[in-house]
Amino acid sequence: MAVAKVIIDVALDQEFDYRIPESLAGTLKVGMMVKVPFGRSTRDGYILSFAEFSDYHGELKEIIGVSTTRAHVPEHLVELGRWMADYYCCSQEQSIRTLLPAAVRSGKVKPKKVKVYRIGDRQAAEQFLHDNETKPSAALRIGLIQLLLPGKPLTAAECRAAGFGDSTLHTLLRHGIVAAEEITIRRDLFGDTRVMPSTPLAPSRDQAAALELISKMLHGETSSHVLLLHGVTNSGKTEVYLQAIAEALELGRSAIVLVPEISLTPQTVRRFRARFGDHLSVLHSRLSDGERFDEWNRINDGEVQIAVGARSALFAPFRNLGLIIVDEEHESSYKQSEAPRYSARDVAVMRGKLENAAVILGSATPSAESCRNAATGKFLLAKMSVPVENKLAPHIRIIDQRLSGPPEPGKSNFFSKMLIDAVFDRMNRGEQSILFLNRRGYARVMICNQCGFEARCPDCSVAYTYSKLHETLSCHLCGCMIPAYTACPECGSPEIRYAGVGTEKIEAVAGAVFHPARIARMDSDTMRSAEDYENVLERFRRGDLDILIGTQMIAKGLHFPNVTLVGIINADLGLAMPDFRAPERTFQLITQVAGRAGRGDIRGEVLIQTRNPENETICFAAAQDFEGFSKFDLEFREMLDYPPFSHLIAVHFRGEDESALVEFATKFTEELRPYAHEGIRLSGPSPAPIERIKGKFRYMLLIRGRQMKLLRQALRVLTLHRPVPRGIEVYADVDAQSLL
Repeated sequence: MAVAKVIIDVALDQEFDYRIPESLAGTLKVGMMVKVPFGRSTRDGYILSFAEFSDYHGELKEIIGVSTTRAHVPEHLVELGRWMADYYCCSQEQSIRTLLPAAVRSGKVKPKKVKVYRIGDRQAAEQFLHDNETKPSAALRIGLIQLLLPGKPLTAAECRAAGFGDSTLHTLLRHGIVAAEEITIRRDLFGDTRVMPSTPLAPSRDQAAALELISKMLHGETSSHVLLLHGVTNSGKTEVYLQAIAEALELGRSAIVLVPEISLTPQTVRRFRARFGDHLSVLHSRLSDGERFDEWNRINDGEVQIAVGARSALFAPFRNLGLIIVDEEHESSYKQSEAPRYSARDVAVMRGKLENAAVILGSATPSAESCRNAATGKFLLAKMSVPVENKLAPHIRIIDQRLSGPPEPGKSNFFSKMLIDAVFDRMNRGEQSILFLNRRGYARVMICNQCGFEARCPDCSVAYTYSKLHETLSCHLCGCMIPAYTACPECGSPEIRYAGVGTEKIEAVAGAVFHPARIARMDSDTMRSAEDYENVLERFRRGDLDILIGTQMIAKGLHFPNVTLVGIINADLGLAMPDFRAPERTFQLITQVAGRAGRGDIRGEVLIQTRNPENETICFAAAQDFEGFSKFDLEFREMLDYPPFSHLIAVHFRGEDESALVEFATKFTEELRPYAHEGIRLSGPSPAPIERIKGKFRYMLLIRGRQMKLLRQALRVLTLHRPVPRGIEVYADVDAQSLL
C-alpha cells in the first residue's frame, strides 16, 4: 500500500498519512497540493513525502484528488522548508507557506486575460481586399484588415489607436473576416521604461581574482560553496555579480539576487536590465497580488532565469539553480520578524547546499558571523580593497559637538559651523550634499518644562515621536497617533516642548540655514512607495536638488557622482541601544553613508558630528578601518560568548497580565533547563528592554551556547506542542538579530 504524508493547512505541526488511490498512483509528487478528508470536512494539504507503510493502526483515509486551481510547492524546495521548520522552531505549515507567495498560494488571483482580434478567415479577407480596393466606403475596413494580416493579434484599444473605430471592427467580426479570442498576458512591471544596454567591463585585478574563484565554485571545484565577497565601497561588486550571473547562464543554470530593502530594488533592477534585458523577474513585497502572481509563474514556467528582489525572492522556484547572490549580506532586514523567523542569508547558504548552487555574500562591512566563517575556512574569501578607477577614499573628519556649547536663543546647533560652511561651499560649486540622521520624525519626545511630564504611548513603554508637519504624536511601535498637546495634560502649563531631533526637524532647520537650497527628505514617513523613492532619486540624479536628507534608506547602494559631501548629524545615536550588535551596526551605517561621497571625479568629504569623539567605533569608522574594528568587536564578543562564538536564541513571552506572564515564563524556563549542558547559558526570564508594546508586557529568555541541537528540539516542542495559558504568547527567535 502506497502512503502519502500530508501536511494540512491547519496549525498542528503534524503530518497525516493518506492512502493513494489507484487513479492517482504514479502521478503524485512531493510538494503537490491535494484535497483530503479531514475530520468531517475536506481540506487542502501539501505532500511532504511518501512511504510504503503507515505507523497508523486504524484505517487510512484516501486522497480525494489533486488541486487544479492552486499552485504546487516545487519539490526541491520542500526539503528546504522542512529544514527551516526544524531549525527556526516554527510549524511545518508556516514554513511551507513561506515557500509560496500568498497571491500564488491562495488560488484567488487569476491570470490576466485580454480580448484580442485577429484575421479569422484569411481567404475571405484577401477576397474582400480584392473586391473593394477601389471603394472609398470600404477604406476603413480595408485598412484594418491590412493591419491585422501580418498575424499579430491586437486589442480593441490598439485598433482604436491606429484610427479604426469599434464599428469597423464589429462589422468585420459579423462577416467572419475577423475573429476574437481571449489570451493570457503577463502584467508588465517595466511598462514603457527603457534602459541603455551595458556590456561587461574589463575586470580589475581584485575583480578578476574574485571571478576566478566564483567560476571554480560554479564548476564544483572548491572546498566550500559559499564565498564572502568583502569589497570596499565603489570597488565594483555589482560588476562581479553581473559577470558571475552571465557565467551561470552560460552553464544553463539560473540565478537569484537578493537585496536587503525594496528601496534598493529599482536601481538594482536597472543595472541588471541593462546587462540582461527584460529577461528577469522581480519579486518584492510592494508588488500587487497580480504582479506577484505573474512574476512567480514566469519563473515557474521557465520563462526567465534571473530573479531579483528582497527577502522572499530567495524562494524563486528555479529548477536548475546555479547561483545565489546576497548583496549587503550584513543587513538585519534579511531576518524576518514574523514566523518563520528565518534569516534569508543563512537560508540562502542552506538552499545552495541542497541544490549544489554557489552562494556569494557581498558587503563592504561584512557581518561578524560571515567574517568568522571566512576566518575558520567554512566560507571562501575574496577581498576587493581598491575602488574602481583608483578613486581616492573620501576625506573623513570628526567634529566634536561638545565644543560648540549651548545654542544661541532661537537657534539650534544641529549643524556645526564646519558643516554649514562645507554645504554652502558645495552649493556654490554646483555640487550636492547628503545629510544623514538615522531617526525620523520632528522630535523624539514632547516634555513639560514645569512638571516634567513626558508624552508616552499608554500601550507601549516608549515616548511618542512628534511630527510638526501634522501636529501629531505617534508611536512607532503600535502605530497609535494622537493630536499633539498644546498644554501639559498633567499640570496645564503651556510650557510643553519637544526635545531631541529627527529628520523632519533637520529638514525644517536646513531649509532656513541653507536658503535657497533645494532640499528633499527621504525616510519611511515620506517614502510610501517605490515610486516615491524613485521620483526623489531621479530629481537628485538630474541635479534638481542640492541637499538630500534621510535615514538609513539613503545610506547604501546610491551612486551619484556629483555628491561630494556627506554630513552625519549625530553619529552616537545607535550606540546607546541595549544590544551587543549596536557598535557593529553603527560602524556599518557610518561606513555605508560615507561611501556616498566622492563617487565621481572629485574627492569626497565626510563630516561626522558626535559628542563622543573618542568612542572606538566612531574612530574606526572615521579611519575606514574595518579590520581594526572587526578585531576590536570580535574580542569583546568572544569574551562575553556572544555570536559568532556561540548561537543566540531569544524566547519571547507576551501577555497583558504581568504576574501570570512571569509565572509561565519561569515555569517554561525550568522545563527547558535540563536540556542545557554546561556550554549553554540561560539568562532570564527578565523584562525586555521595551517592556510593553500594544498593552502587552514583554519578557525575554536569552539562550547562548554551542551545540544547541538538543535544546532547540526541546524548545520547539515546548513552544509548539505544549498548552499555553490563555492570553499569553510564546515564541522562539533563533539567531536573533534584535534584543529589543
